[in-house]
Amino acid sequence: MTPAKSEAEILEIDGHEVRISSPTKMVFPEPGLTKLDVVRYYLSVADGALRGAGGRPMVLKRFPKGIDAEPFFQKRVPENHPEFIDTATLHYARGTSAEEAVIRDAAGLAWVVNLGCLDLNPHPVRAEDLDRPDELRIDLDPMPGVDWSQIVDVAFVAREVLDDVGLVGWPKTSGSRGMHILVRIAPQWDYKQVRLAAETLAREVENRAPGLATARWWKEERGESVFVDFNQNAKDRTVASAYSIRPLPDARVSTPLDWDEVRDRRPEEFTVLTVPSRYAELGDPHAGIDDAVGTLDGLLRLAEELGPAEKPPRGGTADGRRQSTMPLIEVARTKTKPESVAALDEWKQRHPTVAEQLHPADVLIDGMRGSSSLWYRVRVNLQHVPEAERPSQEELIADYDPWEGKVWPGAPGR
Repeated sequence: MTPAKSEAEILEIDGHEVRISSPTKMVFPEPGLTKLDVVRYYLSVADGALRGAGGRPMVLKRFPKGIDAEPFFQKRVPENHPEFIDTATLHYARGTSAEEAVIRDAAGLAWVVNLGCLDLNPHPVRAEDLDRPDELRIDLDPMPGVDWSQIVDVAFVAREVLDDVGLVGWPKTSGSRGMHILVRIAPQWDYKQVRLAAETLAREVENRAPGLATARWWKEERGESVFVDFNQNAKDRTVASAYSIRPLPDARVSTPLDWDEVRDRRPEEFTVLTVPSRYAELGDPHAGIDDAVGTLDGLLRLAEELGPAEKPPRGGTADGRRQSTMPLIEVARTKTKPESVAALDEWKQRHPTVAEQLHPADVLIDGMRGSSSLWYRVRVNLQHVPEAERPSQEELIADYDPWEGKVWPGAPGR
């Protein structure tokens, strides 16, 4: 977003006045979309967006400096929020709590966009029952080197597993490289049980599609496969919901699909410029999702049949942290994604022969959640490099500390 200021615009939405500050501020320069354009997009798909995010507490992922800068994550709703914004107080595993925003109408959508939010990140629970999710989320996350056709194949395997346990999956593009499958469930199970059900589904997908899909949690062990990310069902985790705009230059949208579209459509087709006309013509492919509520009984029975998941080995370091079975070296820790890419390029220039032997999935750039924003860790898996040619761990090219200066509750003197 450019720093240029423009006079605020007041929108009348469903009987509420919503102030849009700096409406002409450029948000997506490539397609020429302003802040007001983003608001109007969400109003054009409001029913579908609210079907995914409405009535749920959400983390506000804000981009005050535009899509080229790192966002910050705001759990606590601003104190001066309007009366049409509800709230819910979530309690986190670390003992903290936050009163989070709950939107219920189109005015709420416009309000969060005015704060600088692009994608919507709701929790899988309703504000009326914060301990029992009503949505199981399947995140198909491709490793580098994996193309769309492999993601589609894994999606249909997941659909088959869901059908076998009596559940209905609703696919959508993630808005990035992957795909989400949403499953409505009765709010009868806690987070631990829902995560176990999701992990069981992931393991069964891997069993049915070995080599194509993986349920391995540790990234360096996945190879060139599609990770069925069951941990998106853990408490405190959120994913971009239906019709969310993703912070990519083309203003790509996380778009619900019919299953008969999944093989033929591509994520790059769905943007802020194309989705409104699709929505007006076809409606929302997920319109029936709330009428397809299922039970986790089948997946939990399958969990008993499969037995406990294999746990990765731990130990090997002085502090007892997990020791990877792969020959990993760490290259850098950076504040931003461009810095991480630059650090990787510098490392490759230092080790050109080694770099030539790496497979796409051997390069691991992980976005790590800090206290209020992401930071990035760069690692390299040397599994395809002969042992005698592997470089040793060197001093990090960049060593960003995301917790520098942070004061922790309960620390001595506080």
